[in-house]
Formats: sequence, structure tokens, C-alpha cells
Amino acid sequence: MLPNLRTGGASKTLARVLHGADQHWVGDGFPVRTLFAYPGLGPTISPFLLLDYAGPTESPPTQKSLGVGPHPHRGFETVTIVYSGEVEHRDSSGGGGKIGPGDVQWMTAASGIIHEEFHGHDFARKGGVLEMMQLWVNLPAKAKMLPPRYQLITDHQIPTVALPAASGHVRVIAGECLGVRGPAQTSTPINLWDIQFTTPTKLSLPIPEGYTAILVVRKGSVSVSSGETVDTAEVGLFERAGDHINIESASEASILLLAGEPIDEPISGSGPFVMNTAEEIKQAILDFESGRMGQPRGTGA
Repeated sequence: MLPNLRTGGASKTLARVLHGADQHWVGDGFPVRTLFAYPGLGPTISPFLLLDYAGPTESPPTQKSLGVGPHPHRGFETVTIVYSGEVEHRDSSGGGGKIGPGDVQWMTAASGIIHEEFHGHDFARKGGVLEMMQLWVNLPAKAKMLPPRYQLITDHQIPTVALPAASGHVRVIAGECLGVRGPAQTSTPINLWDIQFTTPTKLSLPIPEGYTAILVVRKGSVSVSSGETVDTAEVGLFERAGDHINIESASEASILLLAGEPIDEPISGSGPFVMNTAEEIKQAILDFESGRMGQPRGTGA
């Protein structure tokens, strides 16, 4: 029998393994691989939209401001998790701050936000390894035009749950694990777990029946109950039937587990805007071009 975080019924089966595209640059500071995106996957990965994995990449010391200048978003949330390096942010809602290793930035664009993201000043001057992930999370129609919100979640605010048999730990960023709740405020039910396996293990991870479940491997490889393996910078997408995922082997692996209640609504997207209809996209573009979304005014550090 597998050591379970929670007993349950049938396990979710692995539907497919996604292999990330070639690396491309976002601005001049973030070389990323898009591991999954909603064009072509849309309802299958709901409520999630996109995941970019940056690094690990060595950044030489520089006096330049490397990153992405002011740009808009509407209709969804961006979740940035830093594993190595530093990122500074500021936006038109007044939100801003610096996040480093273990920290998370949860930005709800909602009705519209202009923000910018750059390497942290100290990190840029010293250089070093940059490694981070940015997840896009969709919002339901009723929340797409609410005021924007910014959450800066530091590493020490994220609770840790030990895995059975001293096989590793779970950082609970959002949702709940073994009765421990993560600090992130989410617009729909979401579990976002950052998991580190330190020894060979077999494990059952609870995911509610009907939820989308996505396993992202950052380091190492993970075998699931079907016998298939998900390797570094690959994504395992599971069927929604079942209430847990069986991990058969995960020696010294680091994974990000995403689980969420699907949003059963149309998706219409264009660049930095994700809405429900093409007309709403046209309005978003008009609002941005007319200056209605403002300009970044928060402090970046």
C-alpha cells in the first residue's frame, strides 16, 4: 500500500505528457520555455492558462535593467515563483516589491493592470543563476472586471508539510494539504503545491474528483501509476476522474503540482488579454490604448 496523504477512491490516470517548446526571450531578461498554453488546450487545463519556465540560466553581472517594461494584462492572474535570483515588480494598482528564492508574487490583473518586471538591482549587479516559473490562472467572468489585486508572499509565510517516511516536503502556496492552508487568496478553488522529494518514495497525492491536475517537473523525473515517466521541464496532464494521483517513483525530484476546479466558460484571448468573447478583447485593447489602465506607480523594491 502507498503511504497516503489521504485515503480515497480511484486514482487519476495520466492523459498525456507535454514537452515544452524551444526557449524564447520575454523582454531582455527572461529566457523561458512555455511548458503549456491555453491555445489548443483551453478547457482541458482550466482554470490554468499558461506556464513559462525561466532557467536555470546564468546571468552575468550588469548595470543594465534587464526584464520587461510596462505592459498590460486583463482577465486573469499571474503567479510568479522564484527559485533562484531576484525579480522586482511594480504596477498601476500601486502594487510592487522584490521577490527572491522561495517567494511568490500573485498578481490579479482582473479589470486591467499595467506592470513591469526586472531583475532585482542587487542580483543584476552581482550576477548569478536565475530560475523562476510564471503561471497564468484564468478568472471566471464574474471576476474579470473586478479591481486588480497584488499579493506578495514571502518564503517564510508559506507553510511546509512533511511527506510520509521523511521522503520530502510540500510547500503549500495555495489551497490545503493535510489541513494546512496556503497563504494565497484565490478567485476559484486551487491547490498550488511546491514539492521536494529527497528520497525514493511511493506516494498518493489527494486531488478532488473533477479537478484539473497538472504535474510540472522542475528537476529530476517522476513515474506515475501508469508506468509513464515525466522528466525535467515536462508536464503530466491527468484525467479529471479520480480523487488522487499515485506517484510510483520520485527520487530527488522537485515538482509543482497544480490542481483546480475547472471554469466552464468560453475563452477568448489575444496576447496579454484573456476574456470570454472577442468583443471583450477589442474593448480591452481600446482601454489600454486610450490609457484607461494607467501606468506603473508602485515601488519595485
